[in-house]
Amino acid sequence: MTADDPLAVTHPPTANHSMAPTHSMTSGRPRRLIVGISGATGITYGVRVLQLARAAGVETHLTVTPAGQQTRAYETDLSVRQLAALADHVYRPTDIGAAIASGSFRADAMVVAPCSIRTLSAIAYSHGDNLLTRAADVTLKERRRLVLMVRETPLTLGHLRAMTAVTEMGGIIMPPVPAFYLRPSSVDELVLHTAARALDLLGIAVPELPRWGEDLGPVPAPAAEPADTDMRRPAQGTALIGGHS
Repeated sequence: MTADDPLAVTHPPTANHSMAPTHSMTSGRPRRLIVGISGATGITYGVRVLQLARAAGVETHLTVTPAGQQTRAYETDLSVRQLAALADHVYRPTDIGAAIASGSFRADAMVVAPCSIRTLSAIAYSHGDNLLTRAADVTLKERRRLVLMVRETPLTLGHLRAMTAVTEMGGIIMPPVPAFYLRPSSVDELVLHTAARALDLLGIAVPELPRWGEDLGPVPAPAAEPADTDMRRPAQGTALIGGHS
């Protein structure tokens, strides 16, 4: 590690995290989440995932592809070092000897946010040519939870087949589709909800996530009008379309 290489910097977990609800089920250690950021548009989802995971007391291990760094520069004001500081541990995408490249490293789950089609395809066909895709392959082979926030539209048959392949191997394809039933007042509110849903799929509780039937619900329908005042009812003797008078 060198001071001028922020991607090789390892950040210790924040001391004031509450680890009680986020311990691994198999040991007393904190839960470990691998976060991959690839070159699709939507790096804000990866940023939000890192922020929410840290708030939940989850230990994060981050790797960002070169295309992901390009997207960071296009879509945010974050520097390489500022993005790295959001994670507890950071690895260069070329470091195939990193801890997260091995199944013996006890990570609990992985999310790729956002996930480009190139990264999806590499994962679907076990082409671990960088640390992100290798870590995802390890996650699948160790039967751990993998969520891919695939960001592309429209989709070709090749894209759909790659999604099917990942799903058949146990991965979860989660396109970052906004939920408008929240009646969001900002784009950030939509991003927060989507990132929280991704963590929810990994078993990481996010208090900020509003839940249907608990925090949200359908608006009650207005009371039905009495039958004798229902103006939509056809007049007596009028033929109904497709029916009889």
